[in-house]
Amino acid sequence: MPSYKNSDPRLSIMVGSPPNLVPPKMEWDRPPWNRWSFQHVREVLPTVEVWRGSGIVREFTPRERNLDGLAVTDSAGVLTTLAGHLDETYTDGFLVLKDGVIAYERYFNGMSQRTLHLSQSVAKSFTGIVAGILVGRGLLDVNAPVTQYLPELEKTGWRGATLQQVLDMTTGTRFSEEYTDPYSDIGQSDVASGWKPIPPDSDPGFKWPRHMWELITGLAQTIRPHGALFAYRSIETDVLAFCMERASGKRLAQLVSEEIWQKVGAEDNACFTVDSAGFALADGGLNATMRDYGRFGQLILENGGGVIPASWIEATRSGNHGIFKEPYTLSLPHGAYKNQFWIEDPKSRAILAKGVFGQLIYVNWDYNMVVVKLSSWPDFLNRPFDVATFGAIHAIGKALG
Repeated sequence: MPSYKNSDPRLSIMVGSPPNLVPPKMEWDRPPWNRWSFQHVREVLPTVEVWRGSGIVREFTPRERNLDGLAVTDSAGVLTTLAGHLDETYTDGFLVLKDGVIAYERYFNGMSQRTLHLSQSVAKSFTGIVAGILVGRGLLDVNAPVTQYLPELEKTGWRGATLQQVLDMTTGTRFSEEYTDPYSDIGQSDVASGWKPIPPDSDPGFKWPRHMWELITGLAQTIRPHGALFAYRSIETDVLAFCMERASGKRLAQLVSEEIWQKVGAEDNACFTVDSAGFALADGGLNATMRDYGRFGQLILENGGGVIPASWIEATRSGNHGIFKEPYTLSLPHGAYKNQFWIEDPKSRAILAKGVFGQLIYVNWDYNMVVVKLSSWPDFLNRPFDVATFGAIHAIGKALG
């Protein structure tokens, strides 16, 4: 079934009692179902709360500019407006914070200020920031071998890898990130994480992992020396999270709550999806409101705000561009990856938290600006959408001065 843009008539997914169109268990995160499900994950999967605490909400002063008509280019390189770009790229929410105030905010597709939206791999960057806090506290050592925290990995592809190499996704561990192949390693993680049931037509002799730890401990091969090359593999974040849990004695959702959510002035509780063993999916299971994603980005823009070590933010902006190759340079020609963040280029050193289907938190010190984009693309990856989005962000930065 084809998806629909915001300018198209909306499908009546989960409308009525009982609803006529219910997302299939195997396809809830695919089009067109993701246009509904990314805002309703708690109705699809088991989750664990990330408590905001009882502290004061960090309020944002609205000082909005009407940027709807701002000239940008679309995914084909043709001139359009910012409003047209947001429609073309299946946007659910878009927020611009300039000098710490709201310069532009739009909601689409039924989303509101209180809606929790799935962040996909944006969750990796939250995990990386909490890791940095634990490093600053002396609970983690980035130069230590991963097996210092997880001795069970001595028999896996992470044998000999350091925690920093896990943070930077430069280990040589073999992990296939082929999203559309249910038998790939990332396809198996859909089952291990509890996101999907075992495919009904799968080989009855295939042994599916029961949870994420079982998937990790079954990855025994390396395909290159550790540290030689950046290769995006979601499982690295889950390994990192298990190291954090072992070192702290706390589960990931509690760590994110105590170290970020209770200190950033979050307005709402967030949540993580959990597997059958209660592991919060570090690589992509976080759900939060758009403004709370913005608060996280603003904290980073403020060089940690006394919550995150400023030295960790600086280190995160200092990636090795020499080991960042295709296909990643097709979207970020001068990019790098460090501490679970993408780096846009070595000059601005702007950093991005980025997820499939169009999730983004963008932090740029030159513009003193944070941009949050939450989407439900029809495709996992769409490089023309990426390029158009980065172009639109720079047009906004220049327009706001």
